[in-house]
Amino acid sequence: MITLVIEAATYAGSAALVGDGALLGDRSVAMRGREHEALMPAVAELLEEQGIVPTAIERVICGAGPGSFTSLRIAGAIAKGVALAAVCPLVPISSLALLVASAERRAPGRYLAAIDALRGEHYVALFELASDGALTALGPEGRLLSTELEARAAALEAWTIGPNQPREAFAEPHARGAVRLSGLIDATPAADLARWEPAYGRLAEAQVKWEAIHGRSLEAV
Repeated sequence: MITLVIEAATYAGSAALVGDGALLGDRSVAMRGREHEALMPAVAELLEEQGIVPTAIERVICGAGPGSFTSLRIAGAIAKGVALAAVCPLVPISSLALLVASAERRAPGRYLAAIDALRGEHYVALFELASDGALTALGPEGRLLSTELEARAAALEAWTIGPNQPREAFAEPHARGAVRLSGLIDATPAADLARWEPAYGRLAEAQVKWEAIHGRSLEAV
């Protein structure tokens, strides 16, 4: 099965091609501070490099967040567009799970995956990594004050891991991490392409300001 994986929960986006459980190739791009959007061109270059036409893609996996609103929105739009064009399923996978799966050094045990949510908070989720590499979520995703991150990890007897952590605990969610999440991916139902959106974690800043000015929910308009 040819699978395209797209991830962009942080300001570092990525794409990977997986064939029958093996990584065929990947790309990494910056999602911020660039004049032009770079993720879709990276996907196109990756497909061309591997000699794969879009209609040959049999499954699309997309990092579902939480994370950067703009980056996730771009990744989600690309993933849905490719899935529609290829007439294949789109499987959303937690970007926090991809974070743990993307770490270079991974010993069995508990991991508190953390992505900066700004405003003094982190998006977090607790995972258990088994000795055979299987990753299990031990609870729902949520937000936590950044100042409480280390104390929460200690209370859960877990290692903190994420983009803003010290070198020994550093990891970015990357599309190639999907090759280590086959069990989780196979157990996740395909998304409804007409309704699915990434789990942004909180409302976009522009929406918060609009609702504050108008005194009503934008979703109700």
